[in-house]
Amino acid sequence: MSFRNGLNSLLRPEDSVLVLIDHQPFQLANLHSHTGQVVVNNAAGLTKAAKAFRVPTILTSVVANRGGLIFPQITNVFPDQEVIDRTTLNTWEDKKVVDAVKATGRKQLIIAGLYTEICVAMPVIHALGDGWDVTVITDACGGVSVEAHKVAIQRMIAAGANVMTWLALASEWQRDHARTEHVAEFVEVLKEHEPGSGIAFLWEQQLLNTPVASLESSGF
Repeated sequence: MSFRNGLNSLLRPEDSVLVLIDHQPFQLANLHSHTGQVVVNNAAGLTKAAKAFRVPTILTSVVANRGGLIFPQITNVFPDQEVIDRTTLNTWEDKKVVDAVKATGRKQLIIAGLYTEICVAMPVIHALGDGWDVTVITDACGGVSVEAHKVAIQRMIAAGANVMTWLALASEWQRDHARTEHVAEFVEVLKEHEPGSGIAFLWEQQLLNTPVASLESSGF
């Protein structure tokens, strides 16, 4: 077994590509590992974080004319983005999706979707076998039961996948408080989707009277 460690194992926005899979209304009908509110919120936070850090994002659905359109909380972030609609449960068997990922030139493949045990696990395991460095954002996924979600995560880890939550990912992309290029956008995402951290950060700046310059210019 090879271990994922060292600086190069940390995720970098310039090397990342995000694939969001089947965040559709039909999937919420049998979602029992999380509440729909949690998954929609976390998927939206993940999507906005990707936009803030300029990470290419591929949106894909399965049989959307029956399962419904991708949540607007996601598509509104990338209004001009084509949603790739598939018939395959395994996204990595859809050539259009794979070609879109390859076209980015990025090597760190990040995946989230519904359901964890089906439409996430299959492409993750497939892409790992093709040599990709794959990370699953577990709290922007969900399964038909807590057991299904947890077993799927165990299965993907056993196959070599890295697992994280969306805030951990965004924080890893930020990495250094001295990097101010995206911090205003990042804080805006925190305010909307992780307010415990986002509002606390603004409060800290207020109490210390040391607002980050880029936040001042953004009206914070």
